[in-house]
Amino acid sequence: MAVQGGCKAFPRETVHTFSPFRKGHQWPERLRSVVTPAAQQVSPADPERPHADEEMTRVLKTKPLRMASDPSCGSIAYWKHDPVHDVVKPMAEHVVMTYPAGSQRLERRTGKSVAIGTARPGVATVIPAGSTSRWDIQQPMNVVQLYLPHTTLARVAGEAGMAAPRDLLERTAYSDLIISRLIMSAADVLDGSAALDALFRHQLTELLATRLLSAHAGSPTTFQPALVGGLSPKTLRRVIERLTSDSDADVSLAALASDAGLSRFHFCRAFKESTGLSPHTWLRQHQLEQAMNMLRDTDDSIVSIAAALGYSSQTAFAAAFRKLTGETPGDWRRRTR
Repeated sequence: MAVQGGCKAFPRETVHTFSPFRKGHQWPERLRSVVTPAAQQVSPADPERPHADEEMTRVLKTKPLRMASDPSCGSIAYWKHDPVHDVVKPMAEHVVMTYPAGSQRLERRTGKSVAIGTARPGVATVIPAGSTSRWDIQQPMNVVQLYLPHTTLARVAGEAGMAAPRDLLERTAYSDLIISRLIMSAADVLDGSAALDALFRHQLTELLATRLLSAHAGSPTTFQPALVGGLSPKTLRRVIERLTSDSDADVSLAALASDAGLSRFHFCRAFKESTGLSPHTWLRQHQLEQAMNMLRDTDDSIVSIAAALGYSSQTAFAAAFRKLTGETPGDWRRRTR
């Protein structure tokens, strides 16, 4: 019987079979993690599927509070939505999500399989690209979602020496503190310095894709990165020049890796071997040093300093500065002059 949305789309006996849950009942892990049945999955190359943000807007009946998109690494979106009782149609991207706070029961039906989980901090839900399932969420909730193109997952797999997965596993509120923390870190930088935040999201995508391949692929994969030392002094100097350029130079992970003649996956490791820092952390530290010099040595307003460093607003700059130093830019300026 075709699913049409709403409980009436399911046979009465099916609803009765799964409905009598005791309060506090914990389902076995096997019921929270299933491989998407072939009948419920569409080919990853199917061009007819909607993009994940479009389908989520339809299902959640709202727009994300915040969202950042990048064709090279997907999108990250922060949602606050009302109860959901609908079918999520096959989407073009993999959807990986986590939950900032609270505790909320989720029910997911894929074909004849049912998965029950509790949305809470520290767990992750995975909707593989091309899969379809019905979701029942009884109360309003907040969620942060990553939309990851399968091409990105395949690229990271190739660069890391892994076999590209045919499918990801469906996960429903599955305990994975690594993925949860990575996605929440991405949500923390949705507002700020455009170049800095974009570089961070690129790095984050590499880490998340690696984690998905090692822990949430349909068949076990082994992470065996090639042995790569640090960057040569000449290459490191060229990369640093790009990172510190005052022009509108491309400081994306792809451009930095191209300068070094490495894949993005191996560039991140080689850069950290040379500097002790990830590219994003290095650039963040460099911008902090620039901010401190401008605050101490010039009379430029904090608004103009924020704009010069590429921040979207004075508020975003002040929040980033305080996070790193424990002081507001104004307090730091007064103390050091």
